[in-house]
Amino acid sequence: MKQNIKNMADKAIPLFLLLQLLQVVRTNAKVSSIIVFGDSTVDSGNNNHISTVLKSNFEPYGRDFDGKKPTGRFSNGRIATDFISEAFGLKSTIPAYLDPMYNVSDFASGVCFASAGTGYDNATSDVLSVIPLWKEIEYYKEYQKQLRGYLGEEKANMVLTEALYLISLGTNDFLENYYVNPGKSLKYSVGDYQDFLVGIARDFITELYQLGARKIGLAGLPPMGCVPLERTTNMLSGSRCTDKYNNVALDFNEKLKGLIEKLNKDFAEIHLVFANTYDILSEIIQNPLYFGFDNAAMACCGTGMIEMSYMCNKLNPITCSDATKYVFWDSFHPTERTNSIVADDAVKNSLSVFQ
Repeated sequence: MKQNIKNMADKAIPLFLLLQLLQVVRTNAKVSSIIVFGDSTVDSGNNNHISTVLKSNFEPYGRDFDGKKPTGRFSNGRIATDFISEAFGLKSTIPAYLDPMYNVSDFASGVCFASAGTGYDNATSDVLSVIPLWKEIEYYKEYQKQLRGYLGEEKANMVLTEALYLISLGTNDFLENYYVNPGKSLKYSVGDYQDFLVGIARDFITELYQLGARKIGLAGLPPMGCVPLERTTNMLSGSRCTDKYNNVALDFNEKLKGLIEKLNKDFAEIHLVFANTYDILSEIIQNPLYFGFDNAAMACCGTGMIEMSYMCNKLNPITCSDATKYVFWDSFHPTERTNSIVADDAVKNSLSVFQ
């Protein structure tokens, strides 16, 4: 398949094919709500409302969002979970739980508890003082009480049972914790650390199940060695992707798949699926022209090599004029257009079982 894509990359893309790539398929699924846990890949603005340096509530973030306003999403526009929500016939954006502009009536069909910079490991969230995963689930319990007060016990329980729970995190555990904290690598081999994180994922999903979740999509790690920030460290080697990090991501994803298989057997009523973001992002990065991108190695914001959060700001005079031509918005996060393609792939494949 990859060879076919490579061959097609040398040809002009037919307009109908390009439109098909950009279209997020709508489903007729019986999904009542989208409930999101995770890190900056899915944070829709919770970090705006906590004391941390890891924020994106300023220009040029959000410049292609509706209203051209920064929302706290680490992108020029919408993120993948927004597109997934829309594809399931729900709202086109998922509000952040900590945003005071919204209340439980807004959260009834979708809510986000994610926090940029967090991970499975509590120590990861400590690095930049963000919301740890255990706190995300505490907010969810608080939300459950609010929803039952708003809809009544029976209707709220129906919404919670029929909701689709999306979980996306893990990259920060490696790139912002394990590989920069000498104490962590002294305590764990990389394989042992992967097992440690998988154990946390198991406990987290088990608790969600005990709280009523039945439909769950667990995202694997992306090709984290190919984000511009990591490629920048390889400048002397031609700014190639860091194979070591990509191999760690692939190994970790296999362990997550094993966990999913086990939990689906252990819990009779659960429907847990693996969202494989690695493969679609790898195809985009390796064959950007096929997907209509000009640049997959550098990001749109600033020099496109190191800028993220406060380093990606409106004072940067060289930020690109057209983000649709770039795979990455800042040195770590995809553009809105990339997010739409990743969401479309997830809806057509792993999440299609909920249609």
